[in-house]
Amino acid sequence: MGNDFVDAALQRNAGSDGEELQKHITATVWGSVWTREGLSRRDRSLLNIGMLVALRATEELRGHVKGGLANGLTREEITEAVIHTSGYCGAPAALSAMKVVQDVLVSELGPKDSPESPESSESPDSPAGSAE
Repeated sequence: MGNDFVDAALQRNAGSDGEELQKHITATVWGSVWTREGLSRRDRSLLNIGMLVALRATEELRGHVKGGLANGLTREEITEAVIHTSGYCGAPAALSAMKVVQDVLVSELGPKDSPESPESSESPDSPAGSAE
């Protein structure tokens, strides 16, 4: 998420009850965990998206989607990660997460350009258009 993000988090919590927690997270998560060898930043971002969906931590998810884009994840990979979580974390968690993801993707990348596909023109009565 970058030095600017970390600096802003530290500044935002300076002098508050959350200052020590922010310092601890900065040192252990951003300082130690994110700098370990073994996984690329891109892979760590993908893992974080999945974990944050599972936790329904949508406020944290917003920043990690931006970070994932900066670390090389594509719009399609982020979307697929959320779809994948629906099978393991449940539809409510994935749907809630997708609202945040969609907002970030549109603000960072613009609207998705998708040509009309056969699936999008199926009637609501067809199995593909069925809600449940």
